[in-house]
Amino acid sequence: MPNKRNVELLAALKENLEQAKGSFFLVNYQGLSAKETHALRQALKEKGARLFVAKNTLIRIALEELGLPKLDGLQGPSAVVFYQDPVAAAKALVEFSKKNPKGIPEAKGGLLQGQVLSAKDVAALAELPTMDELRAELVGVLQAPMAELVGVLGGVARELVGILEAYAEKKAA
Repeated sequence: MPNKRNVELLAALKENLEQAKGSFFLVNYQGLSAKETHALRQALKEKGARLFVAKNTLIRIALEELGLPKLDGLQGPSAVVFYQDPVAAAKALVEFSKKNPKGIPEAKGGLLQGQVLSAKDVAALAELPTMDELRAELVGVLQAPMAELVGVLGGVARELVGILEAYAEKKAA
């Protein structure tokens, strides 16, 4: 008979996986103190992500029951990182591990919209610009031609004013 706590954890894990639409990272958090784990949770929370600690068996069962691909990184202590923006979450993990002398947490892999990610893929995501940075870049690209058009139209108006002033001076003379 299954343990009541494990049944509840499995239900919560499956609910979180469904909400995340099969997108998450697996990380090794072994070696972090309670204080460091709390700091990691806060760093992830600031980026719109959250850390969910569960047994590997429960993670395997949840993935299987939801029809998601099996992951190779389910050895040793694992935590699941659910996120809204994969790049921001990956950056938060990498930044936190760089500040930690033990280099923890360490990405084990994950899923991105149902596609299996390796630890290297998670590190590569951390190198990409975040969604907000991409949006700002897009706005800049879209704004540049409009700003140039305004400048050109303003130049034509200034030129017209100059011609009219020259004509007025000529008439006055």
